[in-house]
Amino acid sequence: MATAQAESIIPTGTWQSDPVHSSVGFAVKHVVGTFRGSFNEFAATLTETDGSPELSGRAKVESVQVKDQNLYAHLLSPEFFDAEQHPEIVFKSKRIERDGDRVVVDGELTVKGVTKDVVARGEIAGPAPGPADTERIGIDLETIVDRHDFGLDWQMDLPGGGKTLGDDVTLTVHVELIKD
Repeated sequence: MATAQAESIIPTGTWQSDPVHSSVGFAVKHVVGTFRGSFNEFAATLTETDGSPELSGRAKVESVQVKDQNLYAHLLSPEFFDAEQHPEIVFKSKRIERDGDRVVVDGELTVKGVTKDVVARGEIAGPAPGPADTERIGIDLETIVDRHDFGLDWQMDLPGGGKTLGDDVTLTVHVELIKD
């Protein structure tokens, strides 16, 4: 795989996420299905100034979107995200590599005050011209983390055995970034 510097994967400058054309979500096994949620308030920035691109992002925990108000309150509680003590989920890349339209982003993810190394893989497109004379880059990333690594340990035993929630959480980020 080509290194970020050798490939010049990002034109110089700063790129900001377009919230209308971007999303941040998660999925976890629930009993026999998959539970999905998302965050409505988030921002991502991609910068390239010296041959070393950097991607960073933040999501406000209180903006988590689920279909039940009781579940929303539970997710904000100390049993899950503990929004009062840890109001944001934060990501910062350490390295970005590109091979054609594929991209690998190594970085640090902080959830509930715990920072862990993660590797996200996905696709990158652009830069390309967009509406209103904007230049855009699209990045779609996915990674799987063990929720227990971040202190998200809540669990409920099911009648007859088994657990309510799976351990692995799939995180997905789809961002369309506009050049400043």
